[in-house]
Amino acid sequence: MLEWILRGVAKGRITTRYPRAPERPAPGFVGQLELLEPDGASPELAAVCPTGAISIEDGRVMVDRGRCILCGECVRAAPDRFAFTERYESAGRSRGGLVLGAESDEAAARPVLGEQIRMLRRSVHVRHIDCGSDGSEEWEIQALWNPYYDIQRLGFFLTAAPRHADILLVTGGVTTAMRDPLERTWEVMPEPKALVAVGTDACSGGLAAAGDQTAGGVDQVLPVDVYVPGSPPAPIAILDGLLQAVGVINPQGVLV
Repeated sequence: MLEWILRGVAKGRITTRYPRAPERPAPGFVGQLELLEPDGASPELAAVCPTGAISIEDGRVMVDRGRCILCGECVRAAPDRFAFTERYESAGRSRGGLVLGAESDEAAARPVLGEQIRMLRRSVHVRHIDCGSDGSEEWEIQALWNPYYDIQRLGFFLTAAPRHADILLVTGGVTTAMRDPLERTWEVMPEPKALVAVGTDACSGGLAAAGDQTAGGVDQVLPVDVYVPGSPPAPIAILDGLLQAVGVINPQGVLV
């Protein structure tokens, strides 16, 4: 025990202070896609995206971050129009809010839990359900409970019991086999409750969106409160989405 105390004193605090202080990404971190120049594009440019995240109308480019898997094909094909940013925070309160180059539809977002769940702010229980992900999002979610992120310091706890859960964290595009379990889990959760879709598959279906074995995103089955795009999103991005769901921060990442 003494050895661990001395080690702690020598190394100091290693736990992130996010959201009280910004988290600085490592150089070269691929956080999200940025649209540098939306106008004057040829229709052929849309074909470079394997998930159909790029669309072009009258020469204007729009990028659906909810479909983007961060493969970088667009950045390589047109570096004058696309670039990666190192920003962690990528969550949005509405599906349309993830589309770069389009008018925001934040007004269409479901009301944030905010005041309803404020009494639970230091004891928010999270139920995670995998509805057909590739497993990468699960690694990032698991990291939130390690000593560096230590999400329990913010009052978030995992629970295996849906009847005790305040937030449902969903990964995967919702396969046919997982649709009924997902709906039953949501049905038995008490009010107030929120649903956070984590990862590109959960936001839109990702590469499997065009198939007939997935719903093509969680919002095709249940109402989503917060979308966290990325393939996979970083732990801080997921934490950003959880904090938005309970009204601790706004979509701009500002504490409220």
